[in-house]
Amino acid sequence: MSRIGKLPLEIPSGVTITVDSDDIKVTGAKGELTVPHLSDVTVSVDEGVAKVTRDNEERIARAQHGLQRSLLNNAVVGVTQGFEKKLEVSGVGFRVAASNNELDMALGFSHPVKYKAPAGVNITSDKMSITVSGIDKQQVGQVAAEIRSLKKPEPYKGKGIKYVDEVILRKAGKAGK
Repeated sequence: MSRIGKLPLEIPSGVTITVDSDDIKVTGAKGELTVPHLSDVTVSVDEGVAKVTRDNEERIARAQHGLQRSLLNNAVVGVTQGFEKKLEVSGVGFRVAASNNELDMALGFSHPVKYKAPAGVNITSDKMSITVSGIDKQQVGQVAAEIRSLKKPEPYKGKGIKYVDEVILRKAGKAGK
């Protein structure tokens, strides 16, 4: 049995889950998410608990068992609490400003860098920090990774855009003679 897949999923009050043959809709206070219904697992919802069971013991079914439960759990957490990633910008002359879900950044290039957030994701900035939030965990992580890729942190001075909890391994500079 999958250690994650066999765990029952508690459904908080205010969240409804409707299971179809192709997808699963999760609706809550913050919005609605659609999760694909994987082929070799069955999802049953009764009395505030969702359970994921697999149809057979084939390799693909065992792989999808934990995946389906994780996708459902992420959707439930997303529509109740939401997800958030924080980034910080460090470097002399770097600046960040956000307005109307669009970032306007000066990252040491000869031109300003603009990043427009997709629908469903909110971007805010406060001095040299950027906060990416939304209800879809995958989309929030993808947007944060795209923003980070605009100016990755470099190992000598640590300048660039990094996650708040990320540790940049520093290298020694040139050895003098």
